Amino acid sequence: MPPTCYDKAVQLLGARPHFRRELEGKLARRGYPPEEIAATLDRLDRQGYLNEAETARSFVAGRQARGGEGRSRLKAELVKRGAAGEAIESVLADLTPEDDLAAAREAAARWARGGKSDPQALARHLQRKGFSPRAIVALLNERGDGEDLLDFNEDL
Repeated sequence: MPPTCYDKAVQLLGARPHFRRELEGKLARRGYPPEEIAATLDRLDRQGYLNEAETARSFVAGRQARGGEGRSRLKAELVKRGAAGEAIESVLADLTPEDDLAAAREAAARWARGGKSDPQALARHLQRKGFSPRAIVALLNERGDGEDLLDFNEDL
């Protein structure tokens, strides 16, 4: 006998925290009817198992522990996973510019381990990883590569 919608939701939440919209999508893809999904999500919410803000904090903390992603990349990932807007804004408001710079340093160190040294390529890499122009320029200045950034800086 297949698990009930509620049982499947609890199983998914047991593996890792989910955003409401994310969990809703997973349950729908498994063929549960929309009214059963809504009732399940409301029940889980009342029981305290769905907490958008805490899930967003947990997600960002996990990504920061791995290092290498800036504020805009984190925001894009939260949006993609279906986090509520206020949860996204709250968790990103807790990040400081120093957090962004520290993560950019880690990402640059990993990038450099690949034997790469072109400052403009590093700047583009960090930009793709979602780091702010401020963090990128500060990092390159720390490395002594700031003057090599003149052409790239126009794109920031």
